[in-house]
Amino acid sequence: MASEEPRRKWRYTWEAQSHVPTLRLLLFHRDTKPSLQCQNLNVHLDLSQSLVIVSWFQDAQVSLRVPIPRVLVDAESSVSFRALDDHIEAKVVLLLPVDHPIVLSFDSVLNLSEDQEKVLSDVSKPVIMNSDVKSLSSKGEADFYCRSCSFKLTRSPLRNFIEMPSVNWREVADNWFGACCCSFGGISEKLVTKYANSYACVQGMCLLSPTSINLCKDDLVECNFPEWGKNQECNSKADTSYSNGVKKPSSLASGLHEERTSTCGDQGEMTCTFNESLRFSHSEDETSSVNLYEVTKRKFNHDSFSLASDSNIPEDVAIAPSCCAHATGSACILDNEDGERHLSETARRGQRATTNIEILANQKSFLNGFLGDIFMARLSNLSKDIDWHEFTCPHCASLLGAYPCYKGYIPVDRGVRMFKCYVSTCLPVGGSGDLFRMYTVEKMFTDQLVECANDESLFRFMVRDLKTKSPSLQVILINPDTWSCSGNCLTAEDTEEPVPKVQLQPIVKVLYSDCSAATESQLRAIEEWVSRNSAENIFMLTYQIEELVGSLMSSKDIYPPSYASLQGLTLSSMQR
Repeated sequence: MASEEPRRKWRYTWEAQSHVPTLRLLLFHRDTKPSLQCQNLNVHLDLSQSLVIVSWFQDAQVSLRVPIPRVLVDAESSVSFRALDDHIEAKVVLLLPVDHPIVLSFDSVLNLSEDQEKVLSDVSKPVIMNSDVKSLSSKGEADFYCRSCSFKLTRSPLRNFIEMPSVNWREVADNWFGACCCSFGGISEKLVTKYANSYACVQGMCLLSPTSINLCKDDLVECNFPEWGKNQECNSKADTSYSNGVKKPSSLASGLHEERTSTCGDQGEMTCTFNESLRFSHSEDETSSVNLYEVTKRKFNHDSFSLASDSNIPEDVAIAPSCCAHATGSACILDNEDGERHLSETARRGQRATTNIEILANQKSFLNGFLGDIFMARLSNLSKDIDWHEFTCPHCASLLGAYPCYKGYIPVDRGVRMFKCYVSTCLPVGGSGDLFRMYTVEKMFTDQLVECANDESLFRFMVRDLKTKSPSLQVILINPDTWSCSGNCLTAEDTEEPVPKVQLQPIVKVLYSDCSAATESQLRAIEEWVSRNSAENIFMLTYQIEELVGSLMSSKDIYPPSYASLQGLTLSSMQR
């Protein structure tokens, strides 16, 4: 028994690279130095039992049995092996790489039970996070449940499932059709309006992004969502300040590039466009008339401006229509040469479109992209005016997602972003009918990390806390195309135990460092590393970062100590 216990603690890790027909085996024990202690080392295959037998002499004969994953082994090729300081390495030649379509289709070739086939298929395939709209739509309807306690979150089944637009869809529209409203009849701006109106959070509709579902609060049971106050609407009348009788519009209500909406005292409203030749007047007090270009040139700072100190602004300016004057929905009052004020036809069209303009103004944050998916936000998708509040299960208080609030207390829209890794589409949770059963924080993070790396050709990342913006997790992506599995070795005495069936899983290999407890000097060094290496900053909720750190810490044990670190960072892996 004294010699049996150490042998049971031998660990194995199988590892293969995509497109490479070689399978590598790592065997290690924390108290053994194979190069010194494993005499007469021998490794051979027992394909009839799907085993690799590893034996050596160490005071007595030692024999370990390692299950072989489902691969096509070249039986005619010999196994190469060697004993190193802290592990034994063996290499098995394969007929086909582990990611070859034939190998990946074993589920349909082998005579497996339905349950076995489902489990092995789930393990061996990466999560595809852009197919859920089709799956839910084909299902017809779906309720959503808390994965932790199985509590039913939705009041009634949802039947409308729509994909959330990508965060850069407006940029794509501008690049394709042109940013100017004259380009192709203002197609880009029309698309902006159409998307903004179509993808608002409304009851009965589920918007899906790769990592989350966006549900209207009215579809949720016991939703403790802040209600909209009468004077807290997120439009031009909310969160404003006065400057000589003119309210300065908040940044959230400032609308799109060439549109701004503001409120003049309590007497009425005006809307205007950035046209160098246009002047605007109060709709009732016509003596309040100034040239817009001169005002904005002197006082415009992002989304606020003042009419206070420019006493020399000319009051009568000739009007020359600009290329953008016809498509911006202007409600400006113009002057003609005779001094007669009249409302242009463009202004009247703009008045008829007031409702649409207000919708766009209220949804500026959505149009800029940062409200689409907050699971893993990038710097370009954040706003200093938006705070994200955690949304928890009303039954067990487990984290489910988040919702955005303006200035910390005014809900931006009626939507709650629930992360797929925390909800289920049916009962039992995790069953074969659960479309989200394969989602985890780790897999969703990995998918987004690889996508970001491919898009930006960057492999260094700094994960920051969404609320504090402080560094939390340092990550370097090493290899995104690795397949691996690990476990405990069996001994020769374990003949009565069935050989476990193991399956290679797609993983990414990373170097990481937990920065949550870093000192002030360490934080300065980390920030220098971010700047020096142009690392990508990404932002996540605190709880999710803690989950990621826990996964990385547990996964690092699949490698021997000599693999443990590089340049001060720890080697680990994450499932795809």
